[in-house]
Amino acid sequence: MTIRTVVWGENIHEQTNAIVRSIYPDGMHNTIAATLNRDPSISATTATLAEPEHGLGEARLTETDVLVWWGHKDHGAVEDAVVERVARRVYEGMGLLVLHSGHFSKIFKRLMGTPCALKWREAGERERIWVVDPGHPIASGLGDHFVLEHEEMYGEPFSVPEPLETVFISWFAGGEVCRSGMTWRRGAGHVFYFRPGHETYPTYHDTTVQRVLVNGVKWAFNPQAAHTGIHEAPNVPVDRAPEPIVERGPKLHQPGEAGYR
Repeated sequence: MTIRTVVWGENIHEQTNAIVRSIYPDGMHNTIAATLNRDPSISATTATLAEPEHGLGEARLTETDVLVWWGHKDHGAVEDAVVERVARRVYEGMGLLVLHSGHFSKIFKRLMGTPCALKWREAGERERIWVVDPGHPIASGLGDHFVLEHEEMYGEPFSVPEPLETVFISWFAGGEVCRSGMTWRRGAGHVFYFRPGHETYPTYHDTTVQRVLVNGVKWAFNPQAAHTGIHEAPNVPVDRAPEPIVERGPKLHQPGEAGYR
């Protein structure tokens, strides 16, 4: 089965910064999508902030199995209605990969329910990424660590909820460490945060990073039908209870009436 993937990119730095443009002349979103499309099991397209509904209309999201998210400069410009639409699809089973500075994106903070804050420094430091869960599918084909010669430092504490799994931990030349590959489940959806990806360095051209992205999409994919019933809160009538019961005591709602939200 082909994994229908949308790579969402803010696509601002590529237009305004010459260094970023020289590294990613077609945009980071297109570079990531091209990487994913080299795997025959993935079909990746792109969407950007400037498009109507940020390229994430209802119909398109309904047909998306996994969404990859990169943002940095203008998280606040993402419409709240689109954030809620994406969150709804994650609850229904759409996978979500959040990359690098996407830790401050509205959708990641919405799903985590925490500040998602951390330390950071732009100094082109060496990052050594340790694989701490070598049996995890996201780490498939990797050694015990890999190195990025130039990256932005992210450091603990990272104010996210306790993850379901920690796959990677990073060490930086300045001494800081960061949980740089973590997973969560939200409803029926799988969420993977992957730390590397600062725009002034060629991180998404690195073959090991590219392998992690492919592995991440495959891990996040849920082949089951969308769990749309997760949003429902049905008022179950007495005569439909699994076991016979007799109604007793006062109540606020009539049979079948919707509850308060």
